[in-house]
Amino acid sequence: MPEQPNPSFQGRVGLSVQDSMPWWPPQTEPPLGAPNILVVLFDDVGFSDFGCYGSPIKTPTIDRLAAQGLRYTGFHTTAMCSTTRAALLTGRNHHSVGVGCLANFDTGFPGYRGKIAKEAGTLAEMLRPHGYRNYMLGKWHVTPLTEAGTTGPFDGWPLGRGFDRFYGFMDAATDQYAPELILDNSSIDVPGTYEGGYHLTADLVDKSIGFLSGRVAERPGTPWLLWLALAACHAPHQGPLELIRSYDAVFKDGWDAERDRRIARQKATGIVPESTRLPPRNDDVQSWESHNSDEQRFFTRLQSAYAAMLDHADQHLARLVGFLDQTDLLSNTMVLVTSDNGASQEGGPAGYFNSAGPRNLRAEPLAEKLAHIDDVGSPKSHNYLPLGWAMASNTPLRRYKQNTHGGGIRDPLVISWLNGISARGELRHQFAHACDLAPTLLDVLGIGTPPVINGIPQMPIEGTSFALSLIDPTVPSKTRPQYFEMFGHRGLWHEGWKAVAYHPPGTSYENDKWELFYVDEDLSETNDLAAKEPEKLAALVKLWWEEAGKHKVLPLDDRFRERFVVNANRFHGARKRYVLHAGMGHLPTEVAPDVRSRSYLIEADVETGDACEGVLIAHGDTTTGYSLYCHSGHLVHDMNIGGEHVIVRSAVRLAPGKHRLGVRVRRLTREAKPTANTGPGLSEFTLLIDGIPAGQVESRLGFFNFVSWTGLDIGRDRGSPVSHYESPFEFTGNLIKVTVTMDDDQKLDADGIRRVQMAQE
Repeated sequence: MPEQPNPSFQGRVGLSVQDSMPWWPPQTEPPLGAPNILVVLFDDVGFSDFGCYGSPIKTPTIDRLAAQGLRYTGFHTTAMCSTTRAALLTGRNHHSVGVGCLANFDTGFPGYRGKIAKEAGTLAEMLRPHGYRNYMLGKWHVTPLTEAGTTGPFDGWPLGRGFDRFYGFMDAATDQYAPELILDNSSIDVPGTYEGGYHLTADLVDKSIGFLSGRVAERPGTPWLLWLALAACHAPHQGPLELIRSYDAVFKDGWDAERDRRIARQKATGIVPESTRLPPRNDDVQSWESHNSDEQRFFTRLQSAYAAMLDHADQHLARLVGFLDQTDLLSNTMVLVTSDNGASQEGGPAGYFNSAGPRNLRAEPLAEKLAHIDDVGSPKSHNYLPLGWAMASNTPLRRYKQNTHGGGIRDPLVISWLNGISARGELRHQFAHACDLAPTLLDVLGIGTPPVINGIPQMPIEGTSFALSLIDPTVPSKTRPQYFEMFGHRGLWHEGWKAVAYHPPGTSYENDKWELFYVDEDLSETNDLAAKEPEKLAALVKLWWEEAGKHKVLPLDDRFRERFVVNANRFHGARKRYVLHAGMGHLPTEVAPDVRSRSYLIEADVETGDACEGVLIAHGDTTTGYSLYCHSGHLVHDMNIGGEHVIVRSAVRLAPGKHRLGVRVRRLTREAKPTANTGPGLSEFTLLIDGIPAGQVESRLGFFNFVSWTGLDIGRDRGSPVSHYESPFEFTGNLIKVTVTMDDDQKLDADGIRRVQMAQE
């Protein structure tokens, strides 16, 4: 008999099939009756924005799911997008798994790596051994963006963390009409255009239905997890223009009236207790009446774009729910709908039509905003809400995303499971946290947490299951304390009490004022009991420090934009020269040459023919970026800052043949304190043809601290075009390579960046 080459084989191998016995490994059997799981994760949607939580925005699909199940009023997140996603996916606190802040940077400390630790398995990794197939669609944003390029590494991408398929984007934000799309582990072109009706939300739902259709055809009886992380309603707020305009009449009375209406609806439906008080307006929010009619008109249009984006998402969610119903999957699908944090403060007091300009110290006066009012929500816009409307979204809570008061961390949660939850339209008021979701789902399935995943011992689950509350409304909240921290803002909930401190950036933590609320009776945090209960406050603050020590929260770090500077310097190091070849693929902004606030030289080696044209290098999109290209026989460079174009065009036409075509960008002056009036300093742009100057222009516009959310292309400009041409405007000659050489004069001004950030907040 031949020697058995595979000891795990339990059959018998003879000399021929006649004297052999086949054997097949047993198939994984899912838990009996295991439900499918659909998680719909919205972005930057406030506590009151769903219709069933008090909003006039049309969300009939979400409202229907709530009527068929439960609405939670005490569900909490982590105040930011990456952090909440890490907690939801792993069942642990976000600092504990290394995602203390955004995935965009690694600060060098264990709690702030920007990447989920391998010791913290994701829900997908925990479900996979039990027969689940796992699909991730939409926003990922828990992988360092320096690892999001074409070379990875891919161990932190969705397919490296338990998902079988991925279709979406890696960064915090993307254009809805020209997103930075990834299919599994590869960057792909957008399968449509704005003119052809493309929108990312519709595309994500189409792909969701496609993934599930394949599952129904091949394995109809086996369960799945589908994680649909929509870009709605993160800026830019983009949607059908007619739908946007339809909401102007809804919001014409302004944010003060809207807050009053929302809290009245919340009280009438039991979302908040009758005793809940509406807090005073947040800092830097004026009364609606104090703004003139032009301001009101523009602010209303920004809110209408936000509302339309949510309405539009609900319409497409209806298609997905309809597909589940049509295929008899809905009754045994547990559907969860929530948001990753409260509404965003990043639009500042006056909002933006195109936030890329102010990020680079280009002022956006009201007259310019009004001139673009009918473009709000279009591909030309990168619009943000003003603070007043974000405040209304978070009704009746204080502050916003990034903060640890209720407006940053309290979010809606709708759960529907027709076969498993008998309640119809009921409310649940228990405290729950993002890290409690994964253990709740495992509890529902009767699945334990694996001690080892992929050979790596696992850290304990830190969340607490709230599965019993799905059935029993009287089940008490969890007993474990829950800490909060973001950019130095701190908070701790324990046994119905909450201590919270707002931290002004750049100030001493010792000067922070701690407030104390009994949130079981004061949901809106309006009755500060710190003076009346000093011992209780002291005990909770002490407990916060203990929890911070346990969960890798320390050291406290209130930097925001400065972290981008640190991360860029660490990643690029001393490198000053980049050689980029045609066909290399798309580079994310974080790994592209860092041309902010510095002098640099771009040179393209080409062979041209008659009337050769097209893009040599382009980084960015319609809202901001730069492009070097040939057009009608001339060399052109366009620096686009917030939609304002600094264009230099060669005086001579290009002759056919081999050339080195380039642009030299040289910093000439720099103000001591750059402002929106002066810009970041004077720059000189010189076109070069075979080293000979061929055109020159000076400008005060430049990349102060931001190039674009959209990355870099060679030989074309895919998606949303930087300049005045139609994408992809591929180069028609032979592009050999593009070389970017940067000077040593980069001065990324951390103080100036902080001023920009504070202006936006």
